Amino acid sequence: MSADVGRGADTGQGADAGRRGELDALRALVVLGLVFFHTALVFSPDDDFYVKNAQTTDAVTVVAGFGVVWAMPMLFLVAGLGARHSIRRRGPGGFARERLLRLGVPLVFATAVLCPLPQWLRLRAADPGYDESYWRFWPRFLTVRPDPADFPFVVEGDHFETGHLWFVVLLLAFCLLLAPVATRLTTGAGRVAPVLRRHPALLLLPALPLAAVNALLGMEEEYAGWNRWAYLLFFLCGLTLADDGRIREVTRRAAVPVGLLGLVLFAGSAPGFVAGDDPFTAWTPLALFTRAVFGAAGWCWVVSILGLLDRPRNRTARTRPGTGGRAARRDAALRYLGVAALPLYVLHQPVVVAFAYGVVGWSAPMAVEYAVIVTASLGVILVGYEYGVRRTPVTRFLFGMRPAAARRPDPPVPPDPPALPPS
Repeated sequence: MSADVGRGADTGQGADAGRRGELDALRALVVLGLVFFHTALVFSPDDDFYVKNAQTTDAVTVVAGFGVVWAMPMLFLVAGLGARHSIRRRGPGGFARERLLRLGVPLVFATAVLCPLPQWLRLRAADPGYDESYWRFWPRFLTVRPDPADFPFVVEGDHFETGHLWFVVLLLAFCLLLAPVATRLTTGAGRVAPVLRRHPALLLLPALPLAAVNALLGMEEEYAGWNRWAYLLFFLCGLTLADDGRIREVTRRAAVPVGLLGLVLFAGSAPGFVAGDDPFTAWTPLALFTRAVFGAAGWCWVVSILGLLDRPRNRTARTRPGTGGRAARRDAALRYLGVAALPLYVLHQPVVVAFAYGVVGWSAPMAVEYAVIVTASLGVILVGYEYGVRRTPVTRFLFGMRPAAARRPDPPVPPDPPALPPS
């Protein structure tokens, strides 16, 4: 459906009556961007990635920071927006069951089948004398013990990890935790919209708890540099606020100034990351300030991107001769990638690590090695998705996709409650 439904409306009615194609496209592009990001970590001097190149460069850290500040937060916010619609169609119980299937099944399958490979390659890369076969390592990887204190990562082991699937673990936990109260949250959030329209500066209010969570609980490098509970706040904002038509109107108007504020805040965090002493967990004033400013910058960037993507597009080009076919092909490609986002996410990191393991020993410039890893990884995950995942019912189920016969337009969604009268 068109992503322009409900633009400019004074109420939430119609704002979420259809799927927002621009956010589906953004989600898919972020997932593909992770191939570039994780390949870059092979050449970073700071990150403890599975396979490291002998030559590294500090430029990777700087460039990666521009993606870390907004990319994974945006995925959680868009997931919250999708949860909003799913709960309204299925109810809390149906939503919880659906998420257990579409997230829980690929989580269990990929943890057992895909996640052992990067860990095994890490051991081989770190010790040339390591000669244990993969099949002997695999049961050791799956030897786990309970660890409830690290909720929602409730098991641990000497070699076990969820790896890049931490995103799926957190997302599933957030869905199940909020499902019983989601209807009340989305209904009560309608009271916020009229206040926000009168006082647009309140759009920045979520930056404060995000700054506090990052500063006081610490940033977790293994979760893309954010504290895990900061992601809950992004998910909650997507679930309750992000697709209300009245709030979208405010977001569109504020996109540019809020984005500029985000750039200023992000620049303010740079000295702490460059010269600070362990900015992720230290309790020095500089470290606390750095984490707080980074958290606030992340909110500003996400709001700005949402607002810019939600602005009406100039459709004149589509009426020119020869442009309609290109636009249709582009839209079809974005729809294809939107459905593929979760399977591509599940596949990408083991593939990147496998190619990196084979490439880092080359006597070639870093740029060449980087290009080879990225190109080969993108090719394999896209071909693997097309021919190894989407074409059979069993693999679709294992990777969290609906059956092919179930792919049809979403049913109409009941409108949000009307705007409350001014107080």
